[in-house]
Amino acid sequence: MNTNKKIPTPEEIEKEFQEFVQQKYGGSVRLINATASEATPEAQEEDEGPEPKKTFDLKFDLKPKEIKQYLDRYVIKQDDAKKALAIAVCDHYNHVRECHEDPTAADADYSKQNIVMLGPTGVGKTYLIRHIAKLIGVPFVKADATRFSETGYVGANVDDLIRELVTQAEDNLELAQYGIIYLDEADKIATPPNIIGRDVSGRGVQIGLLKLMEETEVDLRAGNDVASQMRAAMEFQKSGKVDKEVINTRHILFIISGAFTGMADIIKKRMHQSKIGFNAEITSQTDETAQYFEDVTPKDFIDFGFEPEFIGRLPVHVVCTELGVDDLFHILKHSEGSIICQYENAFRAYGITALFSDSGLQRIAEKAIEQKTGARALMTVCEKVLRNYKFELPSTGVEEFVVTADVVDDPDAELKRIIEDTDYNRNSVKCEQIRRYETQFHAEHQLFIQFDDEATALICERSIADGQTVQQVCDQLLESYQHGLNLIKQNTGQSTFTFPKSVLENPDQVLEEWIRESYTTKG
Repeated sequence: MNTNKKIPTPEEIEKEFQEFVQQKYGGSVRLINATASEATPEAQEEDEGPEPKKTFDLKFDLKPKEIKQYLDRYVIKQDDAKKALAIAVCDHYNHVRECHEDPTAADADYSKQNIVMLGPTGVGKTYLIRHIAKLIGVPFVKADATRFSETGYVGANVDDLIRELVTQAEDNLELAQYGIIYLDEADKIATPPNIIGRDVSGRGVQIGLLKLMEETEVDLRAGNDVASQMRAAMEFQKSGKVDKEVINTRHILFIISGAFTGMADIIKKRMHQSKIGFNAEITSQTDETAQYFEDVTPKDFIDFGFEPEFIGRLPVHVVCTELGVDDLFHILKHSEGSIICQYENAFRAYGITALFSDSGLQRIAEKAIEQKTGARALMTVCEKVLRNYKFELPSTGVEEFVVTADVVDDPDAELKRIIEDTDYNRNSVKCEQIRRYETQFHAEHQLFIQFDDEATALICERSIADGQTVQQVCDQLLESYQHGLNLIKQNTGQSTFTFPKSVLENPDQVLEEWIRESYTTKG
């Protein structure tokens, strides 16, 4: 035995690993020594020991109504789902906070509020959970259940979800143990009733998740992770031992979701194909599915193909309903997370103002609903409509344009007209600015006003001729109208007013006549 053989340095070990990986996978794959310090050689010689672990102080003091109000800013509809989620999240994190402040509270009898969400694609399930995690300030991991398989088989391991959570927490283990794991398409891991042999991507995954959802410790060094094993080898070379890093899953909130196609039929069969328990008349297949989902039980999940122990660890059932055209329009116009903001910013980067009219938003919503993918279809429609606009307009002199219903219906023809017909584009922009002035007037004074076609055309002409903005023209025109219209509203209860061309030609005279008539009506 050769006792004089030189022991390799950490740098030599790293180099050998790097050469091995490049030979096996090519030059595009590189290993990064995560343990290497950026300090000077002198500082490295003075080993001060491992860095202290990061700590996290959980300060959760939200109430269910506050969580729902926050979600209302981003997700349209789904009120019942928001309430259920807000309550479950508060129950969970209030218990977590109590355990954080008093470790003995962990021994108390408590069933974790893990959640199963049912609903079609594109209704906001992921969006809801992502914003809840953002509000609370905990890491969030989202994955598709279909990528996992039972441990020991080809496919991702469910333990990787925990490791990814640590990565999202920037290696803060304490913060990671309060995170949220969201597993989409979970209905795909249900075990078919007639399967023969071992179901490694169905029942096997359920059993793996069951272990995580109950409480277990997950080793953060994955056995199949070359980089992780390299760090362990270098750590052993340096200190003669390898510290085992684990994370406990006790306080991690697990949420699974899916469309659960066919579940409504199982519930309907259980209820003997009757409408017992329904207070509202079912008017469509969508309504029927949503209403049956409201009465889902653990037995229905078991009949669908889930293990009793698995579904037993998901006590909270949340139902999301399908979105209609009006819902998609509302998302585009009012949601803080509307993709319209993304397109406005994209054009603004080229010095172009993109205005989206209500008629344009309505047509986008109508086209999106045809794709049967919920809110996800909104970007698909917008991208198809505006792709050439983003390509062509930055190279023209166009500084602003309006996305109207005509643009959505025939984008190429309208694009050509916008570029070639300056007057047409300028009038379209000013008409949209007038519509927005009407909306602003209502928001400020609680009075609905609308300029008819002739009045709208005259405002456009004045704005162009006088070199004024639409806002300036309208403000001058309606300087005394707020008080007068409120007086009419007080006398008659009328709050909606249509302005004809005569309002622009003789504003004071028209207003006086309206006020006199209101006193006559009042009398």
